[in-house]
Amino acid sequence: MSYKLLFVCLGNICRSPSAENIMNHLIDQAGLSDHIDCDSAGTSSYHIGSPPDRRMSAAASAKLGIKLRGQARQFQRSDFQEFDLILAMDQENYDNILAVDRSGEYHHKVRLMCDFCSVHTLKEVPDPYYGGSEGFNYVIDLLMDACEGLLGYVKNQDHRRL
Repeated sequence: MSYKLLFVCLGNICRSPSAENIMNHLIDQAGLSDHIDCDSAGTSSYHIGSPPDRRMSAAASAKLGIKLRGQARQFQRSDFQEFDLILAMDQENYDNILAVDRSGEYHHKVRLMCDFCSVHTLKEVPDPYYGGSEGFNYVIDLLMDACEGLLGYVKNQDHRRL
C-alpha cells in the first residue's frame, strides 16, 4: 500500500504539475517509487485535459532537467478518500479545497505546500501564469525546496510502510 500525495493549484497547468513531477523525480532518486504515488489537480475547470504550461515545462527542464508530464484535471470530492495528503499551492486553493469538504471530515489531510519549505519563507507558491520567465524559475526553486521537505515529512510519517 502506497502513500498518496495530491498537489493542487488553480488550473493544474503550472504549479501543481510542477510539484507532482519534481516530487516524482525526488521519489525516484530515493528509490521509493513503489511506496509513494503523486497526482495533481486544479480547483477550476479552466484547463481540463491540457498539458503543463510550456513556460513551466521550459523552466523545469532548464533548472532541473525534468520533463513535465500530465494532463490537467479538476479536484473532486473523491480525492479526499483517495489521497493521504492534499497540498494546496496557495491560501485560495486551500480554502476552495476545504469548501468541497463541508463536513470537515478531511480537513486534516489538507496542507499548504510552503509548510514544507526549509530555505524559502513564503507562505504561498505564487502563480507565475501572467508573469515572465523569472517567475517560473522562482516557482521551480520554491517547489524543489518544498518537495524536499515534503519527502522528509512523508518518510517520517510513513516509516512503517516505506
